[in-house]
Amino acid sequence: MTPIRTERLILRNWEDRDRVLFHRINSDERVMEFFPFRRDRVAADAKMDEVRAWIEEDGYGFAAAEIAETGECVGFVGLSGTEDIDVLAPGTIEIGWRLAPEFWGNGYVTEAAEAWLAFGFETLGVAEIVSFAVADNHRSITVMKRLGMRADPGADFDHPSVPDSHAHLKRHVMYRLSREAWQQRKRATR
Repeated sequence: MTPIRTERLILRNWEDRDRVLFHRINSDERVMEFFPFRRDRVAADAKMDEVRAWIEEDGYGFAAAEIAETGECVGFVGLSGTEDIDVLAPGTIEIGWRLAPEFWGNGYVTEAAEAWLAFGFETLGVAEIVSFAVADNHRSITVMKRLGMRADPGADFDHPSVPDSHAHLKRHVMYRLSREAWQQRKRATR
């Protein structure tokens, strides 16, 4: 992928130097509060290699977010297909994020997500981008709203990858943003 530069961040593919951070954001109890799994180092390394290969092939994905001034990786923000979630329509593109807790509250997710929305709508030419989260994940839902995404309660779903042993994490709320709504919002903020 060609790195994307925002005011404070560089959005890029994963590098070997990111492995410690990638493991941490996939095993930290606060970061993974709304996920039914934690990855050990071996599983995290394998997942990072998988994500890195997808990004290399597709030109986008859940990409590393690096602070441009320091070179420090803070987590990921990006776009991804949802082929592995059979309750979603084929071709659905989601935007998602995961940051180490010490970087929460700095606006990094919103800043990076705005760049990814532009990439999705302008470069990929998608008509819509969605985001979804466990119904109690108020931090992520707040970001979705900040991005101009709208709730679609009729599309809320029980995530098929969440085991019954974690029933409290099954229900996901769906938020959507169309290219047209994004363009209107962009024009209104100029």
